[in-house]
Amino acid sequence: MYGILERMTTDTPARLLQLLSLLQTPREWPGGELAERLGVSRRTVRRDVDRLRELGYPVQATRGSDGGYRLVAGKAMPPLVVDDEEAVAIAVGLRAGAGHAIEGVDEASVRALAKLEQVLPARLRHRVSTLQAATTPLTSGDGASVAPETLTVMASAVAGRERLRFAYRAGDGTGTRRVTEPYRLVSTGRRWYLVAYDLDRADWRTFRVDRVSEPFATGARFTPRELPTGSAAEYLRQSMYRRQETYAFTVTFAEPVERVAARLPTWLGTPEPLDGGDGCVLRSTTGDMVEWLAVRLAMLGYEFTVREPAELVEAVGKLGSRLVRAAGGGEESGSADAGAGAGGAG
Repeated sequence: MYGILERMTTDTPARLLQLLSLLQTPREWPGGELAERLGVSRRTVRRDVDRLRELGYPVQATRGSDGGYRLVAGKAMPPLVVDDEEAVAIAVGLRAGAGHAIEGVDEASVRALAKLEQVLPARLRHRVSTLQAATTPLTSGDGASVAPETLTVMASAVAGRERLRFAYRAGDGTGTRRVTEPYRLVSTGRRWYLVAYDLDRADWRTFRVDRVSEPFATGARFTPRELPTGSAAEYLRQSMYRRQETYAFTVTFAEPVERVAARLPTWLGTPEPLDGGDGCVLRSTTGDMVEWLAVRLAMLGYEFTVREPAELVEAVGKLGSRLVRAAGGGEESGSADAGAGAGGAG
């Protein structure tokens, strides 16, 4: 649908698209103004509005001298018509989010980016790339950045059920070539992973997307195999735990469970109310370094107390001392205030 507006003529399909583009702006359009914009009569505008309604667009009309037309929320999401500037803004935003595994930016946004870039004219793709290259996004977390092009190729292969070929660099630096049947892209909040069936190894595998290069959809279709677990996210979780040692930790917060849960990443676990208290407790397992977990807990912005393990208690204490020294406190005051500065670890 995008691009037809560039060749706008007076024929009905093109006029309908122009009318739809106007109605998708958040305002009410008087019939006379629409007729003037489109170069047609008010009667033609009414007929075109009826055609849009038949196509599923919920166009609302109001009567009177101040009446007009506006597009309202419907039961389903109809196709959108966007102009050049809007298309560039959407693409830049999606690419910025996709390039870093930000919590809440999942595979759906990558699929949307793939669809948009599929139909963007070359001149707009150039504008998107130029704008993104000239800006530096401020992101949270320490996840490695990912080329948006890599994600869009993978998302397209997943959606189209096409075999995917790519170069892969393992954690020890070893490079290999892989041919896979991609199943799903999964974001952990810090990194992107591809869950896929590796044809050469005849088994399921997970791949860190920031270690993937030269992705290429071969065009060869496949019928998806049954995943060993119920979901790609669960398979990734089990796969990650198999590859690394995990440890249990217990942390209590002085805040209500609802407030802590709202800020706590899902991959860290789910807090529960404390028995007979106003606070909550988090009992979970992780494979992250204790130093990283200490930082992540401090980033929540709530007072907390580490119950176990002793390694995490020590890490939180060291973090608190380091922050006090960074703020200009002495070594002695840093040790004394370590518990308070790091959230009351003990």
